[in-house]
Order: sequence, then C-alpha cells, then structure tokens
Amino acid sequence: MLTERHLEIFVALAEEEHFGAAARRVGITQPPLSQGLRRLEELLGVRLFDRNRGVTLTDEGSLLLPHARRALAALTELRRTGAREQFDGRRFRLGLAPEVPARVAAATAAETTRAGRQNRISVLTAPTATLLSETAAGRLDIAVIRHPSVLHGLAAGPVALFPTWILSPADHGTGSRHALGRLPVAVRPRAEAPAAYDLFVDALASRGRRTETVVVSDERAGLALVAAGQAVLVTADRTLTADGVERVEALDPPLPLRLRVVWDARRPDSESTARTAQLLVDALSLQAAA
Repeated sequence: MLTERHLEIFVALAEEEHFGAAARRVGITQPPLSQGLRRLEELLGVRLFDRNRGVTLTDEGSLLLPHARRALAALTELRRTGAREQFDGRRFRLGLAPEVPARVAAATAAETTRAGRQNRISVLTAPTATLLSETAAGRLDIAVIRHPSVLHGLAAGPVALFPTWILSPADHGTGSRHALGRLPVAVRPRAEAPAAYDLFVDALASRGRRTETVVVSDERAGLALVAAGQAVLVTADRTLTADGVERVEALDPPLPLRLRVVWDARRPDSESTARTAQLLVDALSLQAAA
C-alpha cells in the first residue's frame, strides 16, 4: 500500500540526491530508506532514480515528483484542518431545504449561535430527501425540511406555515390567480420531496383547475420563466420579483409553504441537539408569524 512515508522518501531523495542525507531528513536509517524506495518503485511500476550516476531522477521520476509533492502538501493541510477543528470545537451542521426563504434561513442559522450555544456552524442547502438521509446518517445535526415527508424515525417539531405569493407575467391579462389555470406552474423535481410535492399539486387542483407543471432547478430559474411569460411561480420569498412580473398573495386556494425542524433523537448527544432544535422551532414559528 502506498503510504505517506513512501512519498517522503521519494521527495527527500530527489531533493538531497544522497541516500544518507535523505535518511537523516526523513528520520530513519539508510537501509529502511532503500527498502522504502524499492517498494515505492514496485507499487508504481517505474524506476524513479538512476543509481549508476549518483542519485539522479529518471524521466519517470521527474514526471512523478510534482505529484508526490502535491500529495504531501494535501496531507499536511488535512492534518492542519483537523487540528483547527479539534481546537475550535466541532462545527454544528445545519441543513436547509432550498425552499426556505433567505430571511428564514438567516434567522435559523443565527439562532444556533446565539448566546454561545454553538461555536461554529456549517450550512448545507439540499433537497428535503437528501437532508433527511444526511440527518439520519449523522452527517447533519438538524435540518429544516418541507412537510409532509417520511421521517424514518427522526424527531420533528411542529409544522410552521408560511404564506406564499403567486408570481405571473404582468401582461398575461387575467391576473395571477387566473394564470394558475392557464400557464404551467414552475416546480422543483418531485423526487426532492414527493409527499410535499403531491400535496401542493393536489391543492392547485382543488378548485377544478387544470394543473400543469414545469420543472426548474431553483426559484431564480422559475422567476426567469415567469418574466418570459412561460410559467407561474409560487414562492414564500416575500421579496422575490422582477420587472414584468405581477405578484399577489396565494389565497384561492391557500398554498402555504410547510416547514419543520428535524433531528435524530437516537444520537448520544440528543439532549443537547433537542435543546437547539427547540430554539430553531421557536425561530421558525416567529418567522412564520412575522
């Protein structure tokens, strides 16, 4: 197996051009250095040094030396990063569904660090299905997801309902509410949150409207389609708009964005996580009521 010591021997010998000096630099004696070099050459399938004229790199050795240096530098940075993480404390890992409005995402992240409850956080924006699997696997501490969703044993806070607005082309003539039945609705892929997607589409069809959808990668892409007169977008972002776009609150039918906080209560640190989760639940409720 190729090891860091093999790379250290290679680089030291290339730079020192002397077996004894390279061995002292690596901190071993000359016999294990020679053995390590032979093993590295066997692993790579090439001869790295020409021993007939002192210690000089072969053409293959010259080609591989920069790669060995980069690999050693990457390993050094890996150790430094690990040391920083250990010194600073583990990051709190927060997941947010892409539908979470920016102001809500900011308030949620800020709550995790308030009063020194968490030293540092990392934030992952990903589809609800991904957030659920990452939280269950222990790679996220807490996530804010779309509801309804299959939780697979995760604990969850109450559902917070956020008002939404219908964005439609301003020159469509019949207004945003009527545009819902005349233009396709821009939506994210169903696989990201199947149950929430189905509930949304069912609500659109509740008044007998013909419902067509067009899949977009994010709300910016959806807004672009609206501005181009090709779609309608339902958003919980109260600031999202553009020239040529009409914006009215979604009331007929109501199309609230349903969000909730989830975490894994089975983890060893579940009590601490649950306390932080309650802070986020409270922050979500306040944002929904604002």
